[in-house]
Amino acid sequence: MRLSTRIGLAVGCAVPLLVLACGWLLLQLVARDLRGAGDDHLRARATAVAPDARALLRASAGARPKATDTRERRLFSAALDVGVRVVGADGTVFSGGPQPGASVTLPKAAAGPVTVRSGGRNWRALARPLDGARFSGTLWVFAPDTADRTQLLVVRRRVVRTALLAAPLSGLLAWGLARGATRPLGRLTRRAAGLDPRTSTARLPHEPTGVTEVDELAATLRTVLARYDEQAARTAEALQTARSFSAAAAHELRTPLMSIGTNVDILTAHPHLAEPDRAEVLDDLRREHARLLGLLVMLRELGRGDLVEADAFRTADLGEIAGAAVADARRRAPDARITLEAPAGLTVHGWDAGLRLLCDNLIGNALAHGRDARGAATVEVTVCGADGQAVVRVDDHGPGVPPAERERVFERFRRGPDSAGSGLGLTLVAQQAAMHRGAVTVLDAPGGGARFEVRLPSDGGALPGRRDWLTGTVRTNRSQSFPKDGS
Repeated sequence: MRLSTRIGLAVGCAVPLLVLACGWLLLQLVARDLRGAGDDHLRARATAVAPDARALLRASAGARPKATDTRERRLFSAALDVGVRVVGADGTVFSGGPQPGASVTLPKAAAGPVTVRSGGRNWRALARPLDGARFSGTLWVFAPDTADRTQLLVVRRRVVRTALLAAPLSGLLAWGLARGATRPLGRLTRRAAGLDPRTSTARLPHEPTGVTEVDELAATLRTVLARYDEQAARTAEALQTARSFSAAAAHELRTPLMSIGTNVDILTAHPHLAEPDRAEVLDDLRREHARLLGLLVMLRELGRGDLVEADAFRTADLGEIAGAAVADARRRAPDARITLEAPAGLTVHGWDAGLRLLCDNLIGNALAHGRDARGAATVEVTVCGADGQAVVRVDDHGPGVPPAERERVFERFRRGPDSAGSGLGLTLVAQQAAMHRGAVTVLDAPGGGARFEVRLPSDGGALPGRRDWLTGTVRTNRSQSFPKDGS
């Protein structure tokens, strides 16, 4: 059932009920007013005929028949439209006009009018005591409720007719108004019915209708469709990342797996291999296993960075993150000298896990490639703020990075001549810098060596639109890009 029809039926049923309820209240008020007016009339007539009633009782008590007849006629003439009954102390009754039958028992005298029923009719009766020096009695005045009942019946019929007339009129009026009010909703329904987010990129245009509820519903639909588009895009990115991960893993894992397979074949074919040769094969197996494990971990981190959502970003203390990375590096490389200079309270809007990965890989790269000629590793980590940016700087005292190689070191699977790593450590650094709307550069360290410097905006920013570090070319800032695979 349409909303307009529901509203029309609801109003068509509710309005007659309200009319009947109001009519019932009106009947009660009219009845009370009519009864009050009748009672006031009885009191006025009783006051008017009381002197004649006393004169009648006085003449009756004095045994004057002629005077009694005269006083009785005068009494009945003064009563006009009410019935009068005078009851003497000796039981003498004088009555005239409309009144209940003589057999009806009247109540004792009361302060106000009372209702008496006789012959299927209701009467209002008012008693007044009559006392004198030589007489006593009671004056009763009566009035039928026929007129009151007639007026109440007229009012009741009018209320019922009004309710019966109000039902269709109010229902039709409400239905017409509801149809007009829901017409924008119908147009919105027709526009939305033709949308299929799976096959079309068309979306609801913003056309205010002036009806708040309809405009809010349209805004909600646009929000739902936008979220659908966003989730569909994220799902496509996740699928692409999974495909890229599979392709990259298959390509890069082939060499270590083949090497491991070759060494296993050697050990299997030569169970009595000489101990020096056997130790060399086992060392080769350990290196390939470590390389394989490191490669899988790095590929996982790349894919994780590609899929991180904006709600994972929060206010992060960069000095605290760098301190934790330095402490962990000192445990892993107890022979190295690693220093940290970081002020307290320097924060950025970022992803904690990504910032920690950035610091770990910068320090790990310095420990792996920044040793001096004697094999000693000295790494200086500095965290500071400059020009509204947070800066992470890692210096080593190794051979440095030639200017021609300073962009290529961030490429995927780019390894040095004697590197045993995965070739993804600095790629992860570039990825995290780009995710945080920052930039990473390679410079010469004072006194020789390499300086890796990452600048991040303190207030963060929106995530970049395309983040496929497993396959695509990703731009980390406006002037620097890192292509894939050395292309």
